[in-house]
Amino acid sequence: MRAVLDANVLFPTILREILTDLAAGGLFVPLWSPRILTEWRHAAARLGPDQDAVAGAEIALLRDRFSGAEMPDNGTRAIDLHFPDPADRHVVEAALAGDASLIVTANLRDFPQHLMASLGLRAIHPDAFLLDLLADHPSAVTTAIQAARDKAAAMGGAMTADEMLKRCRLPRLAKALRG
Repeated sequence: MRAVLDANVLFPTILREILTDLAAGGLFVPLWSPRILTEWRHAAARLGPDQDAVAGAEIALLRDRFSGAEMPDNGTRAIDLHFPDPADRHVVEAALAGDASLIVTANLRDFPQHLMASLGLRAIHPDAFLLDLLADHPSAVTTAIQAARDKAAAMGGAMTADEMLKRCRLPRLAKALRG
């Protein structure tokens, strides 16, 4: 399974850690474009100049870890489609260039189902995406979540896995792990 990770799921560190650990474990092939990474860096820069530098370093590490993940986003297959936010067309173009079937994004409203289906794509919220992975690979998902929680705790963010998932806006995943 090939999935484009939108900037809004790469920017939150904990969510990115979980997703990339699962990708490194072979559960899916992550994809993004230069523009997605630029959007992530701009979002980080809004928090201060030091965060821009941190994001730059994290992006370099991500590119090194997943050297084949970067797709061009300058295609024209989605150019005549009317997206709610035309600025998100580049995410669809990256998915098409990478033969992805999914776009993992927290902004589902910007990727209407009828437009996605016409292109053979599906936009999915990270909560639903991780729930699907949990159903098929429970051990790998729980291990990735625990690793992210341990890393956050080591950096001074002591919290339970349940609290961490709720903060990451993954309430259904948190509930499934409790249940």
